[in-house]
Formats: sequence, C-alpha cells, structure tokens
Amino acid sequence: MTKTPEQIHDNMSKVRSKDTGIEKMLRKELWSRGLRYQKNSKKVFGKPDIVFIGRKVAVFCDSEFWHGYDWERSKENLKTNKEFWTQKIENNMDRDREVTDALEKDGWTGPSSNRPTACSTSDCTGGMQGTQSLTKARNT
Repeated sequence: MTKTPEQIHDNMSKVRSKDTGIEKMLRKELWSRGLRYQKNSKKVFGKPDIVFIGRKVAVFCDSEFWHGYDWERSKENLKTNKEFWTQKIENNMDRDREVTDALEKDGWTGPSSNRPTACSTSDCTGGMQGTQSLTKARNT
C-alpha cells in the first residue's frame, strides 16, 4: 500500500517526543507503587523521560524505530528516503551512546551495552526498586 505525501505527513505529525504511550504507562505504574520521579528533567544530561535524582536513576523510553533497535535488519525495511532515514536514525544512535557514556561518567551506572533493554512495564518498574541506575525501556 503506497501512502500519499499527505498521509505520510499526517502520520509523522502524530509522532510524539514526550508523553508517549509507553511513558504514560510506565509513569502510572511507578506512581501506583509510590515511586516519585521527575519527567524530562533538564537538570540531567540527555533529558531522560523519567528521573530519580536522589538515586541517580535515568529512564529513557526509546522507540524501536527512532533509536535503531535491531538496526541492521530494520534499515533494510526502509522504503522511501532511505539515505535520509539511515543518517537520521544512526545520528540518534550516536547521541544515545554519547548520553549513556556521559551519564555513566557522572555516576549514573547502566547497562554494559548501549542497546535498549527489552522489557514490559512491570519488568522495568520492578528494576526501579533495586539498584539499577540507568535504564532504557524499549517501546514495543
């Protein structure tokens, strides 16, 4: 099915950078467990989606497409503007690595890989009660 430029524009205009469905679901679960947080804090490098300042915990709710999850396979599925989208997503991946490295150097510990960690909302929120410091939740 080929989409018209107007349909593509309409779809792209609905893509959100804040308050995505996975963020809302995760925040609701965290709040129900009595965990209080800041959202999109400008005080923390990279403006994580959810931040626990006192524990140095930053949560990024990154979507699979925009942040290059399984990128080697996914980039083959690009149909239009392949060069543009490849560069855009690879820049996002570079920025993700830069943010993770900077946070880890500042005492925010995290996963050994810069790849997003696949988790359901309950899995991610369960990790918040322990010692996990830097988490990336993948929008599934």
